[in-house]
Amino acid sequence: MAAGYWDKLQDLTRKYKEFVIQNPTGATKVEGAVRMVSYLIAGRFKDSNELSELVYSTSNLLVLLNDGILRKELLKSPPTDGSRQRLLNWLGVLESLEVFIEIGTARAWGDRTRWVAILVIQLLKACLRIVLLLSYKSGIQSFPSATPLDREGALNQTVEESNGGQDSCFVGKRSSRAVRSLTDAPSGRNRFWRSPQAPDGKQSTREADEWSGKPSDLGTLGTMAETVQILRPITHLASLAVWGQRSWKPWLLAAALDIGSLSVLRDMDNLSRRERRELRRRTLLLFYYLLRSPFYNRYTEIRLLLLLRLLGDYVPGIGLVARPLMDYLPVWQKIYFYNWG
Repeated sequence: MAAGYWDKLQDLTRKYKEFVIQNPTGATKVEGAVRMVSYLIAGRFKDSNELSELVYSTSNLLVLLNDGILRKELLKSPPTDGSRQRLLNWLGVLESLEVFIEIGTARAWGDRTRWVAILVIQLLKACLRIVLLLSYKSGIQSFPSATPLDREGALNQTVEESNGGQDSCFVGKRSSRAVRSLTDAPSGRNRFWRSPQAPDGKQSTREADEWSGKPSDLGTLGTMAETVQILRPITHLASLAVWGQRSWKPWLLAAALDIGSLSVLRDMDNLSRRERRELRRRTLLLFYYLLRSPFYNRYTEIRLLLLLRLLGDYVPGIGLVARPLMDYLPVWQKIYFYNWG
């Protein structure tokens, strides 16, 4: 009996892999549909928040799963990359499930167990990131950790390799439009529905490496700054345990660590474009401190709610967004991984 179920499961897994490999666009549509379902069921009935977050986490896990299937099939990642990619995948799983684990634990076992779950998740994430930083020299780590696969780019690369390193196409002299001939069209398994890219000899190898995600050598000071950034959540949780959630000290300590780490890393010259884009993201995230307690409770809440109320009452159409946002802000404030994650 068990062997029969195992065989059916293996057959179902094989069919799903074939579907993803042969229909990358269809897999993307499935992921989007699952994510849309999570938006539709939010607030519809009792326990809908938990169910909505579970469905949303499932959509993120689907992205990880499908990217892994396509990365293995299309890119043929070398074995030396395997262990690093597995660590990134585990990080991606934790990042996908952390909000659901937090609200599910709070609902099932109470607030004290919720904080234990938050601490365990942050410790696991910090350990994985430290290993990536020190053992794999990952440089400045991006969010999400498991960077989504550029599926069209991967398919394009596969087609070029099958054509001997070139994407054969005709380029119009007047329009400069690239058109693929029927004889050079890829098979349905590897087909992507966009115009072929004409060869660009002007792009330098350095520029290609900058966008490839190759980590930079941070040196001692840069590694220390990135370590501070990785350990900031643990430090913040420890300070909450010491001084309490209403104290300004955890807020100030976390802000000082974020700003200090960012200041050191931004002064480095050898960063890739991917890493500089991550630093810009971290800079924008500093505005989150305006929405984090106790600053939010003391200064931001009244002004933000007043602004949303005025926009909803006096600007046509804005109320459709402003009023649900006003109702959602208290919920968002209570979820640690939304607010501090």
